[in-house]
Amino acid sequence: MGTTVTYNEPDLVSLLKSRDDHAFAYLYDNYSGALYGIILQIVNNAELSNDVLQEVFINIWRKIETYDSSKGRLYTWMLNIARNASIDTLRSKSYQNSQKNQSLPENVDGIVGASASQPNPDLLGLRKMLGKLKDDQRVLIELAYFKGYTHEEISQIEEIPLGTVKTRIRNALMQLRSILK
Repeated sequence: MGTTVTYNEPDLVSLLKSRDDHAFAYLYDNYSGALYGIILQIVNNAELSNDVLQEVFINIWRKIETYDSSKGRLYTWMLNIARNASIDTLRSKSYQNSQKNQSLPENVDGIVGASASQPNPDLLGLRKMLGKLKDDQRVLIELAYFKGYTHEEISQIEEIPLGTVKTRIRNALMQLRSILK
């Protein structure tokens, strides 16, 4: 029986910055599932999500020196890398071209029914928490964090000022934080 090693966040970051392979393996083992779920929500393609996840961990390895604990938790920092990589993938020319060449599946109802009947269990609790937000806040959080839109894009989509978008998202995140406590 092997011993299971766990790290607290400051130790993990320190080991990662000193390029410790075991710490990186621990990071991957403990965070890849959560990051994959976020990537899949944005990219909506399992194979492509796996590719983006690998790219995200390469970026984390390369950029760990830029992580600053005074600006937020490690997971939040990694989440932003994953979100940005997912959005970059959707905006890339190769992705746009691949979407133009896709044929529609013959059994669309079967596919939609299958995915709807098997919701992602990790998101069930999150969706329930989002339900506790005001509608205007919930919509903005879904657009920003599940669909990957920037604040500027949300401002255009919802036809509300950019400052209002930022304020509502910040208030919604603070409210979610208090719900989690």
